[in-house]
Amino acid sequence: MIPLKSIEEIEFIRESSRIVADVLKLVGAQVRPGMTTLELDTVAEDFIRSMGGEPAFKGYGWDKKNLFPATLCTSIDAEVVHGIPSKRMLKDGDLLSIDVGVKKNGFYGDGACSFAIGEVSEEKQRLMCVTQESLAKGIEQAVAGKRVHDVSNAIQHYVEANGFSVVRDLVGHGVGRKLHEEPSIPNFGEPGTGVVLKDGMTLAIEPMVNAGTWQVKVATDGWTVLTVDGKPSAHFEHTIAIVHGKAEILTLS
Repeated sequence: MIPLKSIEEIEFIRESSRIVADVLKLVGAQVRPGMTTLELDTVAEDFIRSMGGEPAFKGYGWDKKNLFPATLCTSIDAEVVHGIPSKRMLKDGDLLSIDVGVKKNGFYGDGACSFAIGEVSEEKQRLMCVTQESLAKGIEQAVAGKRVHDVSNAIQHYVEANGFSVVRDLVGHGVGRKLHEEPSIPNFGEPGTGVVLKDGMTLAIEPMVNAGTWQVKVATDGWTVLTVDGKPSAHFEHTIAIVHGKAEILTLS
């Protein structure tokens, strides 16, 4: 069952999503060589709580013995998603992907952005650009009457046309009263298939794009997802709502 949101509910999701966008803007302004991901996590959590929100990821998970311990997911280079903040220092040339979720008034927002630390390689710069552009291509397809895999295919086609690959083991998702709702939104698929998109749907669209193979593995911490070939990955995400037939991005600062 895919929950359709009222205009009032979308406004609550917009409020949470705006905090997400502000966190990414705030943290993005501070990323630099020598900064630790744990320091960034503290900045993010303090800001979210100052805005009356709650970190959506902190304490999240199905295994009660290994709940996610932080506010941000901080993933560096070959870490695709779900990297755990630590005392690890960022260094010049790193590609850092930050994912953050916020809950406020019972509704969630979710977003992600990748950042260049200092001077990055041409490959990493192009990887980030293509990933961000693929997100825009996917959002263009998120209109009433289209299908979920029209979004998926737009992302896949753009990424693969540029020589990169989309992660297949992880997907975007609906978002609202729960952090993860139906429908699942893969970053690959056949156009014209999948669930029909309708007004009132609120979706987190999030291409995760690898420089090499699409295949990934999970680290021994049970959370961090890594590329199997050790090549870098980038991640961008927006929460959107379909309103009056069109996609409206809610994760805007």
